Amino acid sequence: MANEQDRIEKTAAFCGSFDPYTIGHDDILRRFLPLFDKIVIGVGCNERKQCMLSADERVGLIRQIYKDEQKVAVEKYTDLTVDFAKRNNVRYIIKGVRSVKDYEYEREQAEINRMLCPEIETILLFASPDKASISSSMVRELKRFGKDITSFTCCN
Repeated sequence: MANEQDRIEKTAAFCGSFDPYTIGHDDILRRFLPLFDKIVIGVGCNERKQCMLSADERVGLIRQIYKDEQKVAVEKYTDLTVDFAKRNNVRYIIKGVRSVKDYEYEREQAEINRMLCPEIETILLFASPDKASISSSMVRELKRFGKDITSFTCCN
């Protein structure tokens, strides 16, 4: 039983819409990777969001990035992140934070998630300074205006 608990405690979920998956997302994941045995990337499907790519396309592209990384799995989900984490036997939700605005949003989410499921912790990691201004919404806006986004994304 102790071995099973240890295994669960070393698994994390990295969740978001990832539309698109940016070099900032990749940086956060790679910096968290040494801390866990496994990280499940949860690609959220939010019907209220207008996405550039379908959830299946995002999952496929992210899987391609980590095809040689055995510690990374990629799945889509349509429910709450905390429910996705429970379903995947995850003990930690990991998030990247670019700004004070991000921090406040993620802090609120972490508090609600703890109320819903006290055994799941959220761990925040600050963005690398050279990637702190990169967001999926900024990349979508650049693409909408016909700009080259290849330097901001991992999957082109």
